[in-house]
Amino acid sequence: MDPVSKLVTGWKIPIGQWGKAVIDFIVDYFQWLFDGISAALEWTVDGASSLLLQVPPVILAAALAGFAYWLQRSKSLAIGVLIGFLFIINQGLWKETVQTLVLVVAATALSMAIGVPLGIWAAHKPHVWRITQPILDLMQTMPTFVYLIPILILFGLGAAPALIVTIIFAMPAPVRMTYLGLTSIPKPMLEAGESFGATKRQLLWKVELPAALPSIMAGLTQCIMLSLSMVVFATLIGAPSLGNPVNKALANRNIPLGIEAGLALVILAIILDRSLSMKTGAKK
Repeated sequence: MDPVSKLVTGWKIPIGQWGKAVIDFIVDYFQWLFDGISAALEWTVDGASSLLLQVPPVILAAALAGFAYWLQRSKSLAIGVLIGFLFIINQGLWKETVQTLVLVVAATALSMAIGVPLGIWAAHKPHVWRITQPILDLMQTMPTFVYLIPILILFGLGAAPALIVTIIFAMPAPVRMTYLGLTSIPKPMLEAGESFGATKRQLLWKVELPAALPSIMAGLTQCIMLSLSMVVFATLIGAPSLGNPVNKALANRNIPLGIEAGLALVILAIILDRSLSMKTGAKK
């Protein structure tokens, strides 16, 4: 190694030790808070999954197909949803599918509840967007294993840490799409609203959000797909989902189980995507 390289490497910045010190401080003084959050999330997710699993699978599948029809007014979509769920039931993967669906819905709901208001705030405050943008880049580009370790330490194993890491991974999509939708509104449209005496709140609810709705809905579908991919990966930290049979198939080289679980994931992804992307198209 040349002298310059030796000089650079000889004064290593202890960033890892600093990070460990921060985690240790949080664990020592705020573990009670993270335990409470973990217990609340675990109770909610497990309770919802248990409640849905009490319903006979065929009846629940028919109810979900009916809900898809109510959303889209499409008989072909409802029939496709019913057939897809019946196939999953036939493959013996219904419990894992319901657990995956609950986690995806919970993660998407929380991501949208945080991401849409943050996107609105960033669209109206340029300095907020300048601060938010690198944070979103970090959330999307950081390897999952990097933040799995501290999340696991703080929240333990189970559905709660899986939900947290899924929100971290999926939330940038609604933030960015909401910001994009609001900042892409033509200025004459905003000026027209202002000329009629609309307040800032009226302008937001009656002009900006309706105009940005297609972009926000696109952020919703992206959030769902990202949540689905991360929920499967989060089985490494104890998340109950379709990722469990996938990991078993990978560990045991069980090709039939891998194909069955993979098809179940594809069917669930298509059902979620079609149920909302078509609605977006209708809005356009």
